[in-house]
Amino acid sequence: MKQIIVLVLLIVCSACSTPPKNPGEIDELRKRAEIQIDLGHKQASRGSLEAALLMFNEALRLGTSADDTSLRIRAKLSIGNALLSLGRREEAEQNWNEALDEAEQEGDNRLAAVSRIHIRRGKLLAPDGKSVAQSVRDETYKDLAPIKSDGFYTAFAWTLIGLAEKELGRYADAEAAVRRSLKIHEKDRRFEMAAYDWFMIASFRSLSGNYAGARQALENAIAFDRRVENSWGLASDWRALGDVQKKANDPKAVHSAYTRAAEILDSLGNHEAAEETRARIE
Repeated sequence: MKQIIVLVLLIVCSACSTPPKNPGEIDELRKRAEIQIDLGHKQASRGSLEAALLMFNEALRLGTSADDTSLRIRAKLSIGNALLSLGRREEAEQNWNEALDEAEQEGDNRLAAVSRIHIRRGKLLAPDGKSVAQSVRDETYKDLAPIKSDGFYTAFAWTLIGLAEKELGRYADAEAAVRRSLKIHEKDRRFEMAAYDWFMIASFRSLSGNYAGARQALENAIAFDRRVENSWGLASDWRALGDVQKKANDPKAVHSAYTRAAEILDSLGNHEAAEETRARIE
């Protein structure tokens, strides 16, 4: 019996001396949610809005399961963006407003600022958006301070400022703002977004009559979209290049750009968009 007791004590002491590691905080749900948000942004930048929406909703579900307010807010903001792009404006605004309410209840100044920026973007992109462009620009400048440590949302804010400047007809200021966004996206290697920055810059230059500069900007967009094999982005870039070449009265370049865009769209199975693009040649 004494030997058995000693053996048991040895086992217990051995177990006590080498306890299993306590993992502390577990963030499996959070990691999965972050992955869904990141993948959703990539899908959205490639034009796959329905797929992006599914991913953002899954991120919201995971964030809710983990009771992580920050994840819930960011997922709702992204859901709103996807819904707006799908033409579901009321649902988009509902998600943004819910995100703002949660951020304010949580006392999170950063995410409250981000939520306000999203709400303003929706207003700017509305049919009467030009009427609010000045206030959108001014208020977004104020919200830069709370988000200065967050590159992703800071870039988003500069993009919005650029869009507001465009609506005000200040194309040089619009480009300067989006270049601030571009700098962040290049640094963070978010090349799909960098491509879209150049796409926006091209539109500003085209509106100001600088067609050579617009062509150069679109060539930069194409280079970035090629790096990440963003087929939808490439089709959009080439189609926009065709629009610019048409304004510049270069028929040969028009035919080449629209044809390239149509071929890419056909390769994606989007034959209707391809035919619409070819029709622009005439």
